[in-house]
Amino acid sequence: MSTSQSIIADLEKAIQGGSQGRRTEMLRSVTELFLGNAEGYDQEQIALFGDVLGLLTKQVESHILSELSTKLAPVSKAPHSVALNLARHNEISVAGPMLAQSQVLSDRDLVEIAGTKGQEHLGAISERKRIAAAVTDILVERGDSVVVRRLSQNEGASFSNGGFVTLTKRAETDESLAENLAIRMDLPPQLLERLVSKATETVRARLATRLAPEGQHVLKDLLSSASDKTLREAAVPRDFKRAETVIDGLEKNEQLNEMAIGAFAAAGKYEEMIVGVARLCSAPVELIERLMKNLRHDGVLVACKASGLHWPTFKAILANRFSGHEVTQAELERARSDFLKLTTATAQRMFRFWLIRGVAK
Repeated sequence: MSTSQSIIADLEKAIQGGSQGRRTEMLRSVTELFLGNAEGYDQEQIALFGDVLGLLTKQVESHILSELSTKLAPVSKAPHSVALNLARHNEISVAGPMLAQSQVLSDRDLVEIAGTKGQEHLGAISERKRIAAAVTDILVERGDSVVVRRLSQNEGASFSNGGFVTLTKRAETDESLAENLAIRMDLPPQLLERLVSKATETVRARLATRLAPEGQHVLKDLLSSASDKTLREAAVPRDFKRAETVIDGLEKNEQLNEMAIGAFAAAGKYEEMIVGVARLCSAPVELIERLMKNLRHDGVLVACKASGLHWPTFKAILANRFSGHEVTQAELERARSDFLKLTTATAQRMFRFWLIRGVAK
């Protein structure tokens, strides 16, 4: 018998012969021992702690398990078996901390729990810092209005195209959800058009107060007649093949630089401008186009800053990303202030995070 097996066997005997209070005392002691050096233990040691804690948590009252869950949830190397058992618990006071915080739970774990538990559990999952599209698909399908509203406000949540379609449909009868979706940076332009066109006057009025000045201007464009050119451009996919050929040639001759991007923007060569920026920051064209079409300038600002572009070029891009949209002086001043505040290093870190999250997907 190995040392760990011997420890477990002795522990089982102690638990069987001990009182409820003794088991609780042992659980707290082992938990504190683990937390004292959680980041320093290797996988074998963590597994042993997992076995020990697993035994000690049997036949323990919920409030003690809730205490354990709260302590282990922020620990990046918590035993997976213990974290999963706590996350599966029917009492939300026990499962909640794990579902909202634990990094050791996999997407598969979250999908399983989201597919079987109630709204309180779904609500806890919707608060996580990062949520994969596979998980949000389940939350969007099964979650009530409280869950999906909270999820739509979570900037760390990724959505599939199907998830966004479902959310947009639900937003037709949920004003709060419609507002949240309309200001999301990753909402596809076609769905933004549909969302705004079906929004109530109350929602449109509230959106106007929540959006930055340039967003308010574009919102008015979206609310104009269906023949409006800006609206048509947001709904119709563009063909970037010719532009990609042009950019390929510039890259081959080492001429793809800020001067080229500025020239494309000034000449109104929209496709070349987007493909050029995408190449400079090593991003999918789809992502850059989505950022360009967003009501806010934040996303395209980050992309341009991450590409090493300067204010004059960014200003030219702002002036040419929407046909028929004249940028006001107030919009330019706000954009310039935001541009100067953001450092290139910070923009690059933010952009890498977006790419890892799979925003373009």
